[in-house]
Amino acid sequence: PVWIDYDGENVLVNSARGRTKVKNIERDPRATVTVLPAENQQSGYVMVSGPARIVDDGAGAVEHINMLAKKYLGEDKYPYLGPGEQRVIIEIHPERVDGFGAGG
Repeated sequence: PVWIDYDGENVLVNSARGRTKVKNIERDPRATVTVLPAENQQSGYVMVSGPARIVDDGAGAVEHINMLAKKYLGEDKYPYLGPGEQRVIIEIHPERVDGFGAGG
């Protein structure tokens, strides 16, 4: 599972240097994110696929993970930030969107 964000054009994922997700994007910049509804994961999904790139590995990535912590945990700051951890934002540009579920 991964926390995601959307900037109106791209899906954003926050990770850290050294993690498998980041290494995989650096090696092969293609990604797919599948989103399931929290309340009933059997009711449908949306799957977004496209090219990915690391767009921020500075202070903006830390601000972003703090914003996601607020969204997902209700915390003002991401409580799991490790000492010296270098956060990054991975941007996924949707080229393909699939899914099924209620309302669709």
